[in-house]
Amino acid sequence: MMRIFARYLLIVSLLMVVLHSCRKEELETVRTPEEDVVTVNSAIFNLMQNTSSNDGSEDNILDKSNCFKLKLPVEVTANGETVMVNSESDYKIVEYIFDDEDDDTDILNMTYPVTIAMEDYSEVTVENDAEMLNFSNSCNGENEYDDDIECIDFQYPISASIFNQRLELIDKKALNSDSALNAFLRNMRVDDIVAIAFPITVTIFDGTVLPINNLSQLQSTINTYKDSCDEDDDFDHNDDDCNDCNIDELTSILTSCSEWTVDKLTRDNNNHDDVYEGYKFSFYKNGRLRVYWSGTTVFGDWVASGSKNDITVTIDLPDLPLCNNDWRLHEISEYSKKRIDLRVDGVDRLRYDNICN
Repeated sequence: MMRIFARYLLIVSLLMVVLHSCRKEELETVRTPEEDVVTVNSAIFNLMQNTSSNDGSEDNILDKSNCFKLKLPVEVTANGETVMVNSESDYKIVEYIFDDEDDDTDILNMTYPVTIAMEDYSEVTVENDAEMLNFSNSCNGENEYDDDIECIDFQYPISASIFNQRLELIDKKALNSDSALNAFLRNMRVDDIVAIAFPITVTIFDGTVLPINNLSQLQSTINTYKDSCDEDDDFDHNDDDCNDCNIDELTSILTSCSEWTVDKLTRDNNNHDDVYEGYKFSFYKNGRLRVYWSGTTVFGDWVASGSKNDITVTIDLPDLPLCNNDWRLHEISEYSKKRIDLRVDGVDRLRYDNICN
């Protein structure tokens, strides 16, 4: 009799422990505030989906389409020159070819088939120009409003827990990329409840990293910064050539190579390309500038200030007045040759080039 009673007491004790543990877990789950969970079509759901969607504008120099992106590698022919585009950095090669001459018509031909990735990262094979044009026509035009948010980026990994309506844990996911997060959100069911493991971090357009401690803060941060930058949803590949320019890079390139030549020179929309033909320009780190031609040497000064697309290069050569200006650094290119492109208000241009290694 005592043995039966002891077994009965043990079973009851175990049941109490299990029930207590389940009740404790249930209470911990219930304590999650409603505003700290993601549900389908909630405000934070839509913001996260738009922030993680595929940005199609990065390769507009190739496809002129904002709502999809070419899957690399692809082969293109730019103004008759074949280019294998293996990475996003190779877009610059196409741009350098287009920029080589100003008075020609830039033509790009695609080698098919190619694969394009849509805003939701789904992939489609395109067989010819006609099919490509059909897909392109489905996109919004230049600088038209679209849903994707490009001024803020998630930093990964992000961990998410999925619960049902009874607040029972269904699954846990480790998300390691925009495409993974976007697919996760698109595959959520209407009765799913998702909790994000905080803290997470996001990066805004200027490179600033922000810590995020809850969904409310995430929603506020995305709303604050989503329209705070130029998303570059246009087809002008020359409007942002110096996003990554800095004075140290400019100084290093100019001073490590001697005897630069004037490749392009325009003042007040008048062409002066040949005025300084044969002149050799040498820049020095102390701000001095030497020019030599036909046994003659003259000196002047140069100085650079600012950052990125707002770098000013001031040149003062008393003997060469067409070079003198407060130039804006438009582009630094290093493809077939080194080039420093300086411009002012679309009417003045001075481009130096050099074949030094």
